[in-house]
Amino acid sequence: MKQNDKLYPVDVVIETPKGSSEKYAYQQDTGFFLIKKILPAGMVFPYDFGFIPGTRGEDGDPLDILVLSEFPGFPGVAMQCRLIGGFTARQGKKGQALEENDRYVAVPLVSDVFRGLGDWKQVPPKMLQELEYFFINYNAAEGKVFEPHAYLTAKQAMKKIRKQTI
Repeated sequence: MKQNDKLYPVDVVIETPKGSSEKYAYQQDTGFFLIKKILPAGMVFPYDFGFIPGTRGEDGDPLDILVLSEFPGFPGVAMQCRLIGGFTARQGKKGQALEENDRYVAVPLVSDVFRGLGDWKQVPPKMLQELEYFFINYNAAEGKVFEPHAYLTAKQAMKKIRKQTI
């Protein structure tokens, strides 16, 4: 294990795997992962998308997290990850008040390709832009607005996560 793997550890449960055109959602009451929706033709999740167990965001759900990895997970798999940052964002239906719904980003401790990423500054700007565009277009497809605002360092992201731990 590299030294920076210990800096900002976070456990993640994957809901929707990288490359999926279906959005899965964990149902706390049943423990099942249900297909929540089908993405428009040609649109897929660029990386694994999941949640941080034991947290709760402003929307009442566990905090969202994207896992940058060279391999896809599957719904329900738990991964030990290292937080590399996130971005603040507001989201909601068009014409209504938007609520805070930040996105956090991590890499699996077992990743070889993304092992060297320690913070946002090391992520190529084009990749960051593509992540923002994915969330903007993903929400627009269902009549919602997604407004990314500012990037968070790993330290800033971990501080926000700790404040929302239940």
